[in-house]
This record gives sequence, C-alpha cells and structure tokens, in this order.
Amino acid sequence: MKRREFLTKTGAAGVAGAAAASSLAAPAVAQKRTEMVVVSTWPRDFPGLGTGAQRLSQRISDMTDGRIKVEYFAASERVGAFDSFDEVASGNAQAYHAADYYWKGKHPGWAYFTAVPFGLSYTEINAWIRFGGGQQLWDELAGQFGLKCMMAGNTGCQMGGWFNKEITSADDLKGLKMRIPGLGGDVMAKLGASPVSLPGGQIYENLVSGAIDATEWVGPWNDSFMKFYEAAKYYYYPGFHEPGSMLAFGVNASWWGKLSKTDQLIIESAASAENDIMMAEYNAKSGSALASLIKDQGVKLRKFNDDVYDSFGDATEEVFEGVRAHSDLSKKIDDSFRKARKDLGAWSKISDQAYVAQRNRVLGV
Repeated sequence: MKRREFLTKTGAAGVAGAAAASSLAAPAVAQKRTEMVVVSTWPRDFPGLGTGAQRLSQRISDMTDGRIKVEYFAASERVGAFDSFDEVASGNAQAYHAADYYWKGKHPGWAYFTAVPFGLSYTEINAWIRFGGGQQLWDELAGQFGLKCMMAGNTGCQMGGWFNKEITSADDLKGLKMRIPGLGGDVMAKLGASPVSLPGGQIYENLVSGAIDATEWVGPWNDSFMKFYEAAKYYYYPGFHEPGSMLAFGVNASWWGKLSKTDQLIIESAASAENDIMMAEYNAKSGSALASLIKDQGVKLRKFNDDVYDSFGDATEEVFEGVRAHSDLSKKIDDSFRKARKDLGAWSKISDQAYVAQRNRVLGV
C-alpha cells in the first residue's frame, strides 16, 4: 500500500472513529446531568439571605460546569417560604436554603441548628458543628425527616429588634405583639409578649399596619433595606435570641444518597464557601448601615438594660427545660450545646473577647 493511500485511509478511519466516539459520548454525558431544584424561605434578590442562597445555587452549577443543573426558586415562587421543608422532605424539590429554627414545631431540636437564646456566636457554632459533635446530632435529627443538612451562611449576632416604644423593664414587654421566631419567641411568650412567626417578606406590612408592635429581623444592613424605621424608631441591642444565626442547606436524603462522592463533596464545598462569604458580607456592611439609620433616618439606638437582659436569661432557662423534656434527642442536643457553650465561651473570654476589649480601650472605640 502506498504511503499516501495509507495515510488517507487511516486518517479517514480516525475521523470516523472520533465521530463515533463523540456520538457515543454525548448521550453518556447527557445521562449524567443531574437536575436540582432549590427552594428557599427568602425573597428573590434580598440582600445577604436571598442573594446568598442564589449565589450558592449558582456556585453548585458553576463548580460542575452545569452537570448539576440547579433551578432556584425564592419564597412563594414555587412554594410558600415555610413550606420549603415539606417540599424537600417529600422529594418534590432536592434542597432548601433556610433557617432551620423555622421547623421547631416539628421538633424543638431544629432550633439549635440556627440559633438559640444565649447561644453560640458565629465562630463558636462553626466549631461545635465541625468539631464538637454538632453535625452528627444534626444528621441524627434531619435523618428522621429524610434530610441531610449542612452549614450554608450566617448573619452573625443579631440586633434586639425594632420597637414602637422604649423598653425599660420586663413589664414593657407584656402584651407586646412581636415578630420573633425560634426559641426566642418562646422566651418572649414567657415574659408576657405575643410572639408571631412571619416570613421576611411579610414583616414590613404587618409592622406598618399595627398588626405587630415590634419585630426582630437581622441587623442594620437588612433592616434598613426593609425600612422598618418608617414604623418603629427604637432600635435595641444586643439581641439575646440569635447570637450567630446559622443558615442551612437542607437536602433530600434519598437524592443525596444517590449522588457520587465527588458530587456530594462539591455541594458540601459550595455550602461551606457560602457559610464564610455571607458572614464576611454582613460584617462588611452592617456598620455603615447602622450609621446611616441613625444619621439619615432618625433611628434611636438603645441598649437593653441589665434588668431586662436578666429577665431574658431567666425565661430562657425555663424554655430550655421544656425543650429537654421533649425527647431523648432534644436532651442530647441540649447537653452537647451546653458543653460547647461552656468550653468555647471560656476560651473566647481570654482570647477574642479580651483582645477586642483591650483594643477598643486603647483606641477609644
């Protein structure tokens, strides 16, 4: 066979082989594409919470070059904000982004995996979840509902809330209708207030109409966006109810179990990245937002006095006792949380807290 004839024939065969391989590879790739529907409890494009959930969804798609095709739905675009849990547990959607304390009516243990009164700060809850047994307990709880959950954001220490009057004693809380979810709402109930659980998108209208007298939400960056100052001028700190509000990415456990280990790690890595990025964004934007609220909107910043804060503490212990009595798992979660709070708090007292106090003293902050 002549050289030119050989090259022509082998070249043609190579092209044909490549084409055949390509035609075979395309369906194989298509078969590996995974559809993932994510629902959330946040309004679309809401700063921090909503944009963080959207950012996480996009990151999963980007990290897999679209092989995991994520379709994101904000609150009420597919289901109502508080219907996200059932949508994912049932398998109608594959994941939610939410604050897990919204589900405390299903089991009080869920509250610990967002924030509880007099609980853990951002750095402390990260330590508990990753190295203090928190994730294992979260897995045990979530597994009872067909879910797998992971950290996916944090808003840090929240403000105490917006009030239409000054709060100078615990008596001022009696009869107050306040939007406050989680165990913080249970504490307020112990003090005579009437807690109301509302998704973020419904708070403003209820505050303006007078349906509620007060609300907590997040902090200056989000609260200024919500324009709560138009209905309440007294802005209290520090919040006792959410010292480090961890957000969750809850995944349907059956769907999760069918993923490859690679895809599980990709999703976990994407969620972990958002856990860091969201907290950094809140820290970066809250200070200037607070200054603007005071200067431009006439907001009156107030600090809860010690008597009021002590009343929060007393009521909190009563609430915790009720949680512990619920079930063996609730008690196990609370025991683990208390140990973490004691150990991590003792270290923080002589590390971060001591340093920041001295730094601010020296600089006159």
